[in-house]
Amino acid sequence: MTFTSIQRMTQQNRQWRVATVPNDRLSASNFTLETADRPEPAPGQVLCRVLLISIDAAGRAWFQADTYRRALRPGDVMPGFAIGQVVASRCDGLSPGDIVSGDLGWQEYAVADGTKLDRIQPSRPLPNYLSVLGVTGLTAFFGLLEAGGARPGETVVVSAAAGATGSIVGQIARLAGCRVVGICGSPEKQRFLTETLGFDAVVNHRDPTLREALRSACPSGADVYFDNVGGRTLEVMMGAMGHGGRIVCCGAVSQYDTNAPMVGVRGVPGYLILRSLTMRGFLLSDYLPRYGAGLKVLERWLADGSLRPMEEVLEGLEEAPEALVGLLNGANLGKRMIRVAAQA
Repeated sequence: MTFTSIQRMTQQNRQWRVATVPNDRLSASNFTLETADRPEPAPGQVLCRVLLISIDAAGRAWFQADTYRRALRPGDVMPGFAIGQVVASRCDGLSPGDIVSGDLGWQEYAVADGTKLDRIQPSRPLPNYLSVLGVTGLTAFFGLLEAGGARPGETVVVSAAAGATGSIVGQIARLAGCRVVGICGSPEKQRFLTETLGFDAVVNHRDPTLREALRSACPSGADVYFDNVGGRTLEVMMGAMGHGGRIVCCGAVSQYDTNAPMVGVRGVPGYLILRSLTMRGFLLSDYLPRYGAGLKVLERWLADGSLRPMEEVLEGLEEAPEALVGLLNGANLGKRMIRVAAQA
């Protein structure tokens, strides 16, 4: 299909909308696939054909409360970071045919403010720009090396280690000269992380002896814990930290798929004081001025084979709800995304 034919194609737009806000666990029935008129860009905007949609656990958290975006309500188009191709432009700097990334949502076409999109000039497969060369890779890079301050010879522990961010964190930790311990949810993922990605040790968070398993894997305590899950795993890891260790809070996926996330911090100061720990959260936007420098390093590691992109590309917009539900249940290996259309 030529780009000109795409510009002239259907005037309709399929999109996933929120049908109901989940009372407990998310299910595909909380979404409805609807057809609307294809939007048209206003001045300063572009119309994009959505190519790839990132499936992220944070999508479930957006139902819970207002955060950096308004909480989702019935009727909303499901938001989501995506890669698209410009079909029509009414803004300077972007032209039909350009490849861009931004918050385009779960739909076939999206109108967006041109200033809120990043132009991509792809030299690698497009899925790489949602994994290693996108938000996921930059989060792992700055979260581990800057927020966590990982140094050669240290022991780094990462939870959700077979997931999108965790699998990159572990690989970067190895490249930084660290000993790497992963936490995941199945024996199959344990084998993959040790045999394919070269983790030094991997424990299963479902193990009833998790506390003992972590102490065995980190006999001198962890220097850096990169936390993607929160909940019980974070509680157990606080007792497995070494003196002066650093805990980096990136996500809390164990608390997303519920309308009653755990609360309470009463015991935290005691852990921090006892072992002189530091605990910090971060947003990727904290490092916005340095994105370019981070991407150069990630691109180099990809080019020389030091870093392996872990990607699951599911075909068709129809798959989006089940893809998110599966991700929340640990069904993914690496970065999960939906291919909506091919690049023209």
